[in-house]
Amino acid sequence: MLTIALDAMGGDHAPQNEVQGAVQAARSLGVKVILVGRSNLVRQELEKYEDHADLPIEIVHAEQVITMDDSTDAVRTKKDSSLKVASRLVRDGKAQGLVSAGNTGAVMATAKIVQGVIPGVSRPALAAVFPTVKGSPVVLVDVGANVDCSPRQLSQFAVMGEIYSRIILRRPKPRVGILSIGEEDHKGNDLTRAAKELISGLNLNFLGNVEGRDLFGGNVDVIVCDGFIGNVALKVSEGLGDMVKTLLRESLESTISGKIGYAISRTAFQDFQKRLDYSEYGGAPLLGVRGVCIISHGRANANAIRNAIRVAAEFSEGRVNQQIEEELVVGAR
Repeated sequence: MLTIALDAMGGDHAPQNEVQGAVQAARSLGVKVILVGRSNLVRQELEKYEDHADLPIEIVHAEQVITMDDSTDAVRTKKDSSLKVASRLVRDGKAQGLVSAGNTGAVMATAKIVQGVIPGVSRPALAAVFPTVKGSPVVLVDVGANVDCSPRQLSQFAVMGEIYSRIILRRPKPRVGILSIGEEDHKGNDLTRAAKELISGLNLNFLGNVEGRDLFGGNVDVIVCDGFIGNVALKVSEGLGDMVKTLLRESLESTISGKIGYAISRTAFQDFQKRLDYSEYGGAPLLGVRGVCIISHGRANANAIRNAIRVAAEFSEGRVNQQIEEELVVGAR
């Protein structure tokens, strides 16, 4: 049975959402979950579920918590944090993956320091999945791990994103593009032009430049950019999605006919919400670290935690990190 270590103290509503998500995962996914955190608080939440004793769930105590307000220095000073203890479980082979909805910078730093980086990877990168109008998801790499990148790092992001799309999202031959300000070859800055030349030499289905609108168009499967641009795109998309859902609901409910239409189309509206719901994707994998590391949103609900555990298990079963290492090493020869 695969085992996933969950930072039970990481999210905005920890440990309630973490424990609920762990229970859902243990019931339905066939995985074992190790809840890492202040055992008295975690156990108090876990005992709310009548079947908890029958589930493959274990509690490992960790006294300290890295908060959202902590700097990355807390990774060094808080040696007994729930995050660091969970990461050690992955490093020591007691768990195959780490899931945390905690401080993103701290999660990334901890995974790099404790678990280590795959040989051939210059810097790990965060990947996020976006819905598209064609129904096929697109992977954006990087969305915040590396603000400043080199062309070589972007080429590595392309390889890692392609493997993620192929193995986890089951795209047979992922189309890869680099985010730029125009599709023409001469468009972009020094970074994108140099990276485009490197990626063109790789054994990838590379489309060249793509634009911001392609993020939701469904005509590309993997988009590569530096973490500064990627994080802005991610946050703008989250805000836009929330606004669209709110405005649509308000418009449907604003008139009598709208209320009737809303009642009739409730199923369709719920499906629409689900397609835009970040919790369905669980979290962003940190590509390029040893073991598996999935970073969920700070406000992750139980469904998001469950899906993050699912993604962590799929990453482990798909040997994503091993394939990243193999392909980067071969490509470097």
